Amino acid sequence: MSLRQMEYFLTVVEEESFTRAAELLHVTQPALSHQIKALEKSVGGALLERMPRGVRLTVMGRAFLPHAELSVRSAVQARRAARAAAGAEGGELHIATVHSVAVGILPDVFARWRREHPGVALVLHEYATTEALEEQLERGVADLAVGPAPPRSWQGPVVPVGQEEIVLVVAFDDPLAGRTSVRLSELADRTWVRCAMEAVIDGQQFLDWACAKEGFVPRTAVRTEHTSTAVRMAAAGVGVATAPSHVVRGALGEDCVVLPVDPSWRRVLTVFSRVELTGAAAAFAGVLCDAWPYGKPSDPPVRAYEDCTATR
Repeated sequence: MSLRQMEYFLTVVEEESFTRAAELLHVTQPALSHQIKALEKSVGGALLERMPRGVRLTVMGRAFLPHAELSVRSAVQARRAARAAAGAEGGELHIATVHSVAVGILPDVFARWRREHPGVALVLHEYATTEALEEQLERGVADLAVGPAPPRSWQGPVVPVGQEEIVLVVAFDDPLAGRTSVRLSELADRTWVRCAMEAVIDGQQFLDWACAKEGFVPRTAVRTEHTSTAVRMAAAGVGVATAPSHVVRGALGEDCVVLPVDPSWRRVLTVFSRVELTGAAAAFAGVLCDAWPYGKPSDPPVRAYEDCTATR
């Protein structure tokens, strides 16, 4: 079994066709078929079922697929890491993160990186939840991830880089607009704009969990897919929304009112990886730590939101 055979197998699966896969791989179709048959012989059974129109995975093929993907991606990552270790110049660095960090923090960090390391291109992979983020990093999609700390069972390095504060967002004409902070218990009779990207604690979305501790159930006016949409809805007066402060101030501008919760909701954000951070990966982590504008991980922790280390 060779890495090339697994690359051929993945291409056939993706294209659902030997003909299209052969064209993409710049090999003849008989040569591609020969390599797939050799791979199937090495694993002891058929991985693909040849259909009159296209192909589909067999039971063995479905079991083999995620391991082949990890092997091929790990090989690509190994090549990138080896090149990057030689002074963090040349090649590219793949970074995975959640949407809120991508729009609220990373634009300024990427701009600084381009000034300081113009020889290393950056490739960004965005995910809606940290569960998806961790899963894809495990599969070798990226060299490192930026997000809430992974679970304690995570095997690779985890580097705290800063704090994320979750704030309330309301319209300019909201009765709370003149306040400097608000207690969650004051919002028992308000309606909310909820986001699918909301963190989960003990099997509950964060807002449900937090409101339950204050003795009420939040009334939902609208559910959205993205944090940025929830903020826009709140700014228009649809309801109260929660969002990371860096998304509101850094990405969406000040067209709404931002209210800290008393006591405030914060959690530590991190850089984490499957392997030791070296070369370009280590350099990027350093740039991110230096540029983080919203509080350092050593700042005093506030409230239990920081117990929520991942969106699950």
